[in-house]
Amino acid sequence: MENSSHYENYDLGYQPSPSSIDQNDHSTTETLVYSTMSGDSFARTYSEISTLSDPIDDNSCSSEPSPSNWPPAKSGQTVLSRSGMKQQKTPIDGKLDDQEAGELVILLTELEMMKERFSKLLLGEDMSGSGKGVCTAVTISNAITNLYATVFGQNLRLEPLKPEKKAMWKREMDCLLSVCDYIVEFIPESQNLQDGTQVEIMASRPRSDIYINLPALQKLDTMLLELLDSFQGMEFWYAEQGSMSSNSTLSGSFRRVVVQRKEEKWWLPVPCVPPGGLSEKTRKQLCHKRDSANQIHKAAMAINSSILAEMDIPDSYMATLPKSGKACLGDSVYRYMYSTDKFSPDYLLDCLNLSSEHEALELADRVEASMYTWRRKACMSHSKSSWDMVKDLMSDTDRSDKNHILAERAESLLFCLKQRYPELAQTSLDTCKIQYNRDVGQAILESYSRVLEGLAFNIVAWIEDVLFVDRSVRSQDH
Repeated sequence: MENSSHYENYDLGYQPSPSSIDQNDHSTTETLVYSTMSGDSFARTYSEISTLSDPIDDNSCSSEPSPSNWPPAKSGQTVLSRSGMKQQKTPIDGKLDDQEAGELVILLTELEMMKERFSKLLLGEDMSGSGKGVCTAVTISNAITNLYATVFGQNLRLEPLKPEKKAMWKREMDCLLSVCDYIVEFIPESQNLQDGTQVEIMASRPRSDIYINLPALQKLDTMLLELLDSFQGMEFWYAEQGSMSSNSTLSGSFRRVVVQRKEEKWWLPVPCVPPGGLSEKTRKQLCHKRDSANQIHKAAMAINSSILAEMDIPDSYMATLPKSGKACLGDSVYRYMYSTDKFSPDYLLDCLNLSSEHEALELADRVEASMYTWRRKACMSHSKSSWDMVKDLMSDTDRSDKNHILAERAESLLFCLKQRYPELAQTSLDTCKIQYNRDVGQAILESYSRVLEGLAFNIVAWIEDVLFVDRSVRSQDH
């Protein structure tokens, strides 16, 4: 990245066409990412990124074979390399009009942002360059989360995403997801030679969790963007209730549907409807879109939960587990879980009468900690003590064991709690798993599903806000 300053010295004699702008952005991504990619493994790829400081030929980018999902650079197209930008066109008068100059400024700004983000990605978020950054998995997870905040953080209403924001999301997500193309597993495969001999070789294919979940997440991503694009020319509009604060970029996520905000979330725009309310057609469309977004939210949440369940439990979390599950949960909750013959988590939650998301999250943390405490006690009689084998040990445990029964009931209570409060933030264990995870594929799937889950939930909440205002207006008319 030592030659990063060549973009600032860009000759204004270059006149880009509208189509070449997107191609230049895309070729930036291709040069920065694919030039370091190797089919061996991502670990090798990450170590080879340091070769970016070595000089290369200007034509090296176009001479390499392109992956199937990245089209090769066409002749006459502006090709970006580390030695500079090749200028294929020059205006006759050597000047740019106002529109072209504005497009060029936008292009250079986006290139600088791309360089900054990929520099942080390669440095592991350690700006000192001393190698004390976080691991690759956490870096990519943070990159996806930060990209979501940049693109969708200020989008707090039902309206199409701005074209430049949508282009940024697609372009940079393609870069980050391209890592999955090189996360493979080897399987035996038969192959016939020219002489008719059949041999068995080891063929590579995408890792099973990526092969199953990544296409599904990309489909959900496309559906959410199309859903936002459909909110054009609607009968409702928004009135600003307050100025945007610098700390409000992610505040729209996981909120309850409350339109009478007053002091709470005062910065969010308030939906407005005509005096007589929305038309029946618009109301039905909103209900249909709300149901669609709700299904997308459930699908993304299911994928996220499955990925988190597969992540290893960090030793640091196990070290903080309480010695007694009863002391962690409290006497009243423990007494009901222990003494009841037919345990009902819904009834227990109704009795607890949780009044806020904070109380629900605190209970979820205590229930989860108690669950693993009881599992640990149920497995103490086994010679194996590794926490990676807890699931295997539980399958061999006596089903009538008291600790095993309490652990199962705690698990059902935790599941019911998350179902009842879908806006619930991540528990302490989930946060710890993400922080200490070293699997790059799991980090990408978890962060991708998490941001899509948040976006889908926001869309549902925004639609509910509009429908709430519509019901209020119609009830006042009657």
